Amino acid sequence: MPEPRATAAGRRNAARTREDLLTVAADEFAARGFFGARVDEIASRSLTTKRMIYYYFTDKRGLYTAVLEKAYADIREAEQALDLSALAPPQALQSLIRHTLEYHEAHPNLAKLVATENRLCAQNLKATHRQSALNQPIIRLIDDILDRGLATGDFRRRPSALELHLMMSGLAVFRITNAPTVEASFDIDIRTREHLDELVATVQSMMLAWLRTPEDGAGQAPTS
Repeated sequence: MPEPRATAAGRRNAARTREDLLTVAADEFAARGFFGARVDEIASRSLTTKRMIYYYFTDKRGLYTAVLEKAYADIREAEQALDLSALAPPQALQSLIRHTLEYHEAHPNLAKLVATENRLCAQNLKATHRQSALNQPIIRLIDDILDRGLATGDFRRRPSALELHLMMSGLAVFRITNAPTVEASFDIDIRTREHLDELVATVQSMMLAWLRTPEDGAGQAPTS
């Protein structure tokens, strides 16, 4: 039996309100950090009330944790939508590298939120039961690319998927969080499109060259 129209509409409105709160809160926490962000400001900008924020998220920390979870969920969802299994391993890796750097460029709040959480020693991520499950898909995705690359002979070494993920995401995050100090130190803006394209091409070339090189000693003739 169909649910009453009012109930369905109410649920849609509640979902939109929650989504709006998370979007506004992400901007606030990314700009001001956990302690600098103000629930009053978030309520005002989202055209709701503090009471509604506490209804949905219990308290400020609950809201902040929900923002973090959504930020990670969003990037993992975007990665899964790439359908890299249809590409040959080298092309799949190149596509993932470009996507990682471009995603962070288009969603700078993610890097800023990660920086904020690191200053808090990841205490909120450690407390959430969703974090591990949220981030396992990217490891499985890279595992698949590496395993296929070894099977086809495109790759000759097998690092851990986590190792590659940290390399890619580390560069992507650095471009966002350290752009001001890089510009102040070296008079270069690393947030330009030109610099992004150059970095993508460089990282793609370096990673593929590394993966195509045998592990130390592998494939070498023994010495007497």
